[in-house]
Amino acid sequence: MSYTIDEVMKYIEDEDAKFIRLAFRDAFGVQKNISVRPGEVMKAFENGARINASDIAGFEDCPYPALYLKPDPSTLAVLPWRPDTGKVLRMFCDVRTPDGSEYASDTRVILKKASEKAKEAGIEFRFGSETEFYLFLKDEEGRPTKIPYDSAGYLDVAPLDRCENVRREISLTIERMGLTPERSYHERGPGQNEIDFHYARPLKAADQMTTFRMAASTVADRYGLICDFSPQPLPDHPGNGYHINIYASDRDGEDVVKYAAAGILNRIRDITLFLNPTDASYSRLGSPAVPDRVNWSATDESELLYVETYSGRTRAELRSPDASGNPYLIYSLLMMAGLEGIRQKAVLPEQAGESGAPLPSSRKEAGEIACRSEFVKAYVPEGIIRKYING
Repeated sequence: MSYTIDEVMKYIEDEDAKFIRLAFRDAFGVQKNISVRPGEVMKAFENGARINASDIAGFEDCPYPALYLKPDPSTLAVLPWRPDTGKVLRMFCDVRTPDGSEYASDTRVILKKASEKAKEAGIEFRFGSETEFYLFLKDEEGRPTKIPYDSAGYLDVAPLDRCENVRREISLTIERMGLTPERSYHERGPGQNEIDFHYARPLKAADQMTTFRMAASTVADRYGLICDFSPQPLPDHPGNGYHINIYASDRDGEDVVKYAAAGILNRIRDITLFLNPTDASYSRLGSPAVPDRVNWSATDESELLYVETYSGRTRAELRSPDASGNPYLIYSLLMMAGLEGIRQKAVLPEQAGESGAPLPSSRKEAGEIACRSEFVKAYVPEGIIRKYING
C-alpha cells in the first residue's frame, strides 16, 4: 500500500505507534536509520531530520556539516518483529542538503534521476531479484561462526533442509511489510538459501531488496543464526549471487530487452566495480556456475547474461552481481547502460561462450576500469567512485 503524509500521520495516531525509523543508505547500500517519536514526524516531512554527514560512508566529502532526511510516505511499513503495542514503523528517506535540495551522493536520488531519464526516453524498466544467502550458527557466546545450519543441497526438503522454517518466517515477515516473495528454496551449498522477488519498478525493487536484507537478518537472529549475504562465505562451496532479471518496454509496449541487454554487455566491465564491490566478490566470479566473461546465452543459464523469451515476453538475467552491492546504484547503472543500447539499437554479439572478454579479476582492476570510464563518471559522483576504489 502507498501512503500519503496525511495517511501516515493518521496511521501513527490510530495504531499508537511510538517510534518511527527514518531509514536511508550509505554509498554501499548499507541501511542506516534514526528513530523519532510521533511528534517529530511532521517536522521531518516538512524540514527533514538532521544527521551528521561526515560519519556516513560515501558522504565524507559533503560540504555541509549536516544533512537532512526527508521521509517518503509511500514506503511506510510496520516492523513486525517489534511489539504490537506501541508499534515501530519505518519509512525510507531521501537525503537533502540544508537548502532542501537533493544530495547528489544519495544513491536513492541517483536512482530516481535515472528512472526519470528512462521515462523521458519513453522506456519502462522493471527489475526482479534472485538473492542467495547462508544461514550459519552462532557460538556459545552469540558470536558468528562459519558452521552451516544444515548439510542439505539444491531443492532438498525437511528434515535434511533445516532452513525451511527460517525461510518461511522470512517470507511471512516481509509479506507483512508489503513485499511479495515469488518463491524460496534451499540452494546448493550447506545452509544456503534463495528467496526470489517478482519484478517491480526500479525504486520499489531497490527498496524491496533493502527491506529484505534487513528482515532476513533480523529473523535469522531470532532463530539464533547469522544470515550471511557475502559473496563467498565458504571457500569450497558455492558463493552467494544476486541475480537480476531485467525487463524493458517502450512507450508502445514493445519489448526492447535485447537492445538493453546489448547495452549492458557493452558497459559491463565499466560498471563491475559497483556490481561486485568487495575483494571477496572476485573470489566468487569464475567459480562453478558463476560467470567471469562478457558473454550471453539463450540456452545456458550460467553465462553472464541469460536471455530468455517465454510466452512472448523477454527477460535478461544478469548473473555476475552479488548482494554486497548497492541496489540503488546497480539499477541506476543498468538502466543507463540499457538506455544507451536501446538508443543505438545495439545488437547482441554472437553467443561467445568461453571466448568472451574477461570480467575484471580483482577489485583493483575493476576500479582502474571505472576510473577511466566516461560512462561511469557521467552517472556516479566522484566521491562515491573514490570510496568504492579505496574501500
